[in-house]
Amino acid sequence: MERRVLTIGHSPDADDAFMFYALTHDKIDTGAYCFRHLLEDIESLNRRCLKGELEISAVSLHAYAHIADRYALLTCGASVGKGYGPIVVRRQDAPTDLSGAILAIPGTLTTAFLTLKLYLKDFRYTVVPFDQILNAVKSEQVDAGLLIHEGQLTYADEGLHRVVDLGAWWLEATGLPLPLGVNVVRRDLGEAVMREVSRLMRASIDYALAHREEALSYALRYSRGLDRARGDQFVGMYVNDYTRDLGVEGRQAVDTLLSRAYAEGIIPTKPQIEFV
Repeated sequence: MERRVLTIGHSPDADDAFMFYALTHDKIDTGAYCFRHLLEDIESLNRRCLKGELEISAVSLHAYAHIADRYALLTCGASVGKGYGPIVVRRQDAPTDLSGAILAIPGTLTTAFLTLKLYLKDFRYTVVPFDQILNAVKSEQVDAGLLIHEGQLTYADEGLHRVVDLGAWWLEATGLPLPLGVNVVRRDLGEAVMREVSRLMRASIDYALAHREEALSYALRYSRGLDRARGDQFVGMYVNDYTRDLGVEGRQAVDTLLSRAYAEGIIPTKPQIEFV
């Protein structure tokens, strides 16, 4: 029997590599399906899904607000931080006050940008690839930078200081974790395929968690210079219980973040969320 090929988009980052390890290395039985993996930065995946190009993909929750008519949201595979998340950094000699500062951001569809809009309301910004933001701040091309991925662990090594942790701010403001990235599946695949994709995604996450050292060794190829200890720390931050299943609290966090973004006019509509 010829197997159906489905394309999965995900970021070339340690946490995504960890959770997709079993699917990329045929560690689990995928039955009638095989998967083609497309690795691109999260903002590029967001833009692809705006056009409906990918059948399955990691996207920013912010982007999901614009694609909910075409994609359902998987209950597994989410990147969620409770008490931590994207951070804003400045040079050591710069003030913590961000009034008038120009911030480098990793993309206007990222959840980091949405959360920063909730925190600061209005600010000046320029879009910089996420892996170039640290250097942009250090070299004084911008006043401050909004960091996602491993930059959250390495900024001090570059002589920068943290102004705010948006995940910590969000927890204080709402009592909820901050849902950053999610996985989506295109609705036109049909209910049966969507549910099987969800099952296989969870099986891949479970395999990685059960074979942590094996999956971590692979994931570190995408850690952009993190040593094993920091790579393990980063994976632990964003592959956690919420990643296995958003659960009641995770779903509440998704709804609350999108509701507040709509109330503040950051997203044009409050999407009707379908979890699979």
